[in-house]
Amino acid sequence: MADYDYDLFVIGAGSGGTRASRVSAAYGAKVAVAEEYRVGGTCVIRGCVPKKLLVYGAHFAEDLKDARRFGWDVPECRFDWAVLRDNVLADVDRLNGLYTQNLQNNGVEIIAERATVTGPHEVTLASGRTVTAKYILIAVGAHPHVPDFPGSDLGITSNEAFHLDALPKRVLIAGGGYIANEFAGIFNEFGSHVTVVNRSEVILRGYDHSMRDRLLQISITKGIDFRFHSEFKKIEKLENGALRVELSKYEPIEVDCVLFATGRVPNTKGLGLEEVGVELDDKGAVKVDADNQSSVDSIYAVGDVTNRVQLTPVAIREGQAFADTLFGGKPHQVDYHCIPNAVFSHPPMAGVGMTESEAKNKLGSVAIYQSDFRAMKNVLAGRHERALYKMVCDGVTKKVVGLHMIGPDAPEILQAAAVAVKAGLTKDAFDQTVALHPTMAEELVLLK
Repeated sequence: MADYDYDLFVIGAGSGGTRASRVSAAYGAKVAVAEEYRVGGTCVIRGCVPKKLLVYGAHFAEDLKDARRFGWDVPECRFDWAVLRDNVLADVDRLNGLYTQNLQNNGVEIIAERATVTGPHEVTLASGRTVTAKYILIAVGAHPHVPDFPGSDLGITSNEAFHLDALPKRVLIAGGGYIANEFAGIFNEFGSHVTVVNRSEVILRGYDHSMRDRLLQISITKGIDFRFHSEFKKIEKLENGALRVELSKYEPIEVDCVLFATGRVPNTKGLGLEEVGVELDDKGAVKVDADNQSSVDSIYAVGDVTNRVQLTPVAIREGQAFADTLFGGKPHQVDYHCIPNAVFSHPPMAGVGMTESEAKNKLGSVAIYQSDFRAMKNVLAGRHERALYKMVCDGVTKKVVGLHMIGPDAPEILQAAAVAVKAGLTKDAFDQTVALHPTMAEELVLLK
């Protein structure tokens, strides 16, 4: 590979790009990665990690109230957004440093510039310098989509939510997906009045209907407003600094912040991919095969930029498979079957495998087992919020094809249970497992 400056040039130092870079370098490849912002990507810098820290912070609102029922003399507490914000951003800085150090320790050259593809083996940096590589890996991720209508530029996205100067008293969140519902729960617990606007009739399309219906019910009980079947018409800024939002089918609403959580778009614009023959789909995602290879033999792509499954662990798996296949002599492909998912709402949801509707459509005969209960902690706290666990089984073989949960710590519980679903175990295997009492998780082996 002496004809090239590098064996591998990676554009984007997010979850997929850093894994591919580090592992390829460990195999002996000469690797460089270009990153125009910060090492760590969406998840570490402006996504799942800082968001989960906000979720932890939001949980204290209910925990402090509940503590009184458990004998603790808890005074009225005041929430300081600036303290949490700054502590979260400081932890992001720490992680950015660790990711950078990890790459450098493995011999990866980090280039803090924007890079564009100018040939099958050529990359041009923002400084004008041109470098060559045997392989080029596109791992630039995606960015939040903002609808185009008058005044849409007055809103923010999840990117900016972590940097707000002050906590808005009234927040309008656009969208019905997991980002919208997570931030709705966060802001609501912090004391903001939250309104969720969705253009369809349901939240969390694609999730099991029982779970999303339960979350909607609980969210409304907690004071979150929902406006369905509505489109944005206009946003204007008033003299008092507030935003006046005009919606279809509803009266105008006055808020302090509009947050768009309306999907994510692959970051391929201006990257030069189409000019060198890389095929993109109608959303701008890089088309790749099972080995992450694009229509140009020397150019590959992993992570959100491919729009296959926009999840951090999937991007990491894809980056690992890419490095193992091209440089490690251990070719393999990512298995996308039975990927567990979670929504860190209040309360959180988690699921793996087929929903009840999917199973009925694909299998015909299904058996459904459920447990609808109040967690022990909620009972003593006087909180009426109920958890719901559902097991979806093949009606003939009783093989577990889906598990779906909403309730405290649901994602933590599901992770281990997802192994059983992935392994193809039956309902009988769950029934034969002795319950771990008293826990919420024991409901999984007591389902009727």
